[in-house]
Amino acid sequence: MAQFRSSWPGDQLVSAAQRGDESSIGVLISGVYPHVRRFAFSLCASSQDAEDAAQEAMIVLFRRIGTLRAAAALASWMFRIVRSECSRRARSLVHRSGTAVDATVSSAEDDVLGQLEIERLVEVIASLPDDQRRVLIMRDIQGLPGRTVASALRLSTPAMKSRLHRARRAVREGLGEPE
Repeated sequence: MAQFRSSWPGDQLVSAAQRGDESSIGVLISGVYPHVRRFAFSLCASSQDAEDAAQEAMIVLFRRIGTLRAAAALASWMFRIVRSECSRRARSLVHRSGTAVDATVSSAEDDVLGQLEIERLVEVIASLPDDQRRVLIMRDIQGLPGRTVASALRLSTPAMKSRLHRARRAVREGLGEPE
């Protein structure tokens, strides 16, 4: 943990950026970006979403650094932004893929419950190991054929199927569903 904290920009730099010092803001963004990007790649469904989420976090940092209450809270603030952006992108992907709940007649309560269920699903998928998460998203959410997924991830088809099976089982367990 000490190595993690020491690699983040120092409190003096963050404080200067909070006061609006433009050069400090530039240095801060440069210092934070690799950490934010790495976190986005561990959470987001695709590399494009991860890049977009990291960029969005940098825009928020640039625009709202002055609203950060404590310099020491920078890391948690940035990670919350990235996690939120990755979740938003995953929900959008679910809605675009047509797997969303039929919206013929729904109450506000149904909408809230549906949203909570999607958020829960996104959290469970985000908690999967990287290799399982990528297979699951490519196969079940993006709907890519098994051979395409295996090829894209440089896996044999049986290895891809094994990872997909483990990922699906972990999602079911994470959602509290019986086997």
